[in-house]
This record gives sequence, C-alpha cells and structure tokens, in this order.
Amino acid sequence: MTATKTVAAQPTVSVIVPARNEEACLGTCLESLAAQTGVPLEIIVVDDHSTDRTRAIALSFPAVRVIEAGPLPDGWTGKNNAVVTGAREARGQWLLFTDADTVHLPGSLARALAEAQESKADLLSYSPAQIAVTFWEMATLPVVFAELARQYPPAKVSDPNSPAAAANGQYILVKREAYDVVGGHAAIAGNILEDVALARAVKVSGRKIRFRYAADAVRTRMYRNYHQLRDGWTKNLALLFPHPGRLAMKTLLFWGIAGAALSLALVTRAKQWPWDTVFVGAFIFLTTRLRRAKFTSDMTFLGALFGMPMFAYLLLRSKRAHAKNQVQWKGRTYSDKAGLLAAGR
Repeated sequence: MTATKTVAAQPTVSVIVPARNEEACLGTCLESLAAQTGVPLEIIVVDDHSTDRTRAIALSFPAVRVIEAGPLPDGWTGKNNAVVTGAREARGQWLLFTDADTVHLPGSLARALAEAQESKADLLSYSPAQIAVTFWEMATLPVVFAELARQYPPAKVSDPNSPAAAANGQYILVKREAYDVVGGHAAIAGNILEDVALARAVKVSGRKIRFRYAADAVRTRMYRNYHQLRDGWTKNLALLFPHPGRLAMKTLLFWGIAGAALSLALVTRAKQWPWDTVFVGAFIFLTTRLRRAKFTSDMTFLGALFGMPMFAYLLLRSKRAHAKNQVQWKGRTYSDKAGLLAAGR
C-alpha cells in the first residue's frame, strides 16, 4: 500500500488580520472567520508587537496562521507594516484585509467574492454595521457616518466615471493582481488613511471598485470607550473631510439654530413668533440629515441632540493634531503629511 501525501488546497482568498493589543475582540473575529464556508481560504493574523494576549488567542485557533510583523520602518504606519507582512505570506488570488474588531456573518465571504466577481470589481469594500454600547458611541457614530455617506456617496464611489474613491479598512476584498500592480500598502506606507488611499490607487489605475453599506455581511464595534473613540476619530477625521474646520462650524450652526429656537420657545412663550415650531422644524432637519447613516431612531435622536457638537469638537481636535504632527494611536505617534497633501490641505 502506497502512502498518499495530502496537499493543502490553494486558497482562493487569503484573509489578513492585523492585530495590535486586540485581546478584547480578536477571538470573536476569528471564530466568525473560521466558520466561513463556500470558498477556500486561509486566515493570517499578523501580530503587530502586541503586549497583551493577542498572540495567544490567535494561536488557539488551529486554522489560523500567526506571523510577526517586522520592525516598523521609518515613515510607515504600524497597520501598513502589518498588512504588508501578511500580504507577503498570502497565497490567495484575492486578499481580504479585515480588522480584529469585526464579526463576519455566516457565508458572507463567499457572497462577497461572488459580488465582486459579478460586478467585475477589482476591489470590494464593505462599511460594516456599527455596534454602539456607551453613550458617546451612540451619540457620535450617527453623525460621523452620516457625514461620511455625504462625503463619499457609495453610488459615486462605485461609478467608474466618477473620480470619487473610498473604502473602509475594516473590510477590503481586493484581487491580488490589482493589489500588486498598484504597489499595495507599501506604496502608501506612511498614509494614516490607508483604506481610502488604496481605493484611490486602484481606481486611478483604471480598475473598478465597489463600495457599500453591508449590515448583511459584517459588523463591528470600533471603539469600546470614550478615549478610544476620541483618539480614533482624531486620527482620521481631518483626512476624511477636505475642510474640517468649515464642517465643524457648519455642524455647530445647524445644531445651534435648533438649540436657540428651543431656548426661546421655553423662555419667551411669545405668541407672535412660534419658536416651538422653528425648533421642531430644525430638529426634523437634523434628524433627516443623520438618517442616511442607517442607525436606529433612538441613536439618530441622540446624535441630533449631543452628537453634533461632539463631532465638531472631534473635527477641530483632529485638524489641530495633524497640524502639529501629533497624531497618536495605540502607543505610536504619526505624521501624515502625504495624507494631508492628498486631501488638498
């Protein structure tokens, strides 16, 4: 009897998860990825110099390959260094870059691959459903994502005839050939907003990208407390919006009109000027403005009342941090001049 050597099937998709001190969420993420069916895949976790149980959690999954991110080169962000390390080891025809704070619904990877192939997209990115638990998560996220939907309309991003380009780094499925042609994350090594930069590079190369909200595929809880939320959006907002100062002032103006109308309605009780009607109209305008973020009604209500001034504060904080080259995230300090130049500032 001749022994038969078993050869592992070539993966169609290589899932790459960069992880730096992610013990709070990595296990749930890997459980959801390991349970995916319908497509040959490999899962690679890149441990980005974690000091908690991240590596041990990843090693507890037999189907997961765990590798170490190399030393951080000068001018690179930690995430770009980690995903480049993972991509170098990946064998799949497609690469899925996804964050450790994501949870993938059953069968979502096979459906995403089919969607990319049917739409002839070289890059498919999903904006996950956002899980919010604390007060500031519930109040702030509807405002942020409503403005993101306004700045980066998925229909325009997905239109080859539009210059608009965007992606959400929590879920980027990209064809390996397209990734290599544009230089991958190594070509945008110092860019803090690596997801948008990668999408822009793919679209400029003449390849198609597809971007949509995907509560049917993936969900995430981005930040677990106020300080994480503050620092995370401080890192990103000034790069996501072309004129963060103007947007902050406009947001405060809209919110202030509604607040002033409510104050006058409560104080004056004047019959000659219906301040209560003005307030109701202004509040309806605010909630309508936030509705495109696809959050629940109670979160939209909180966003209109409390999230708008918080969003304005975060915009100004982000603008100041980038101007001073003091962007801090997960124990590292970054300067993203390339990102600011690309954003036109």
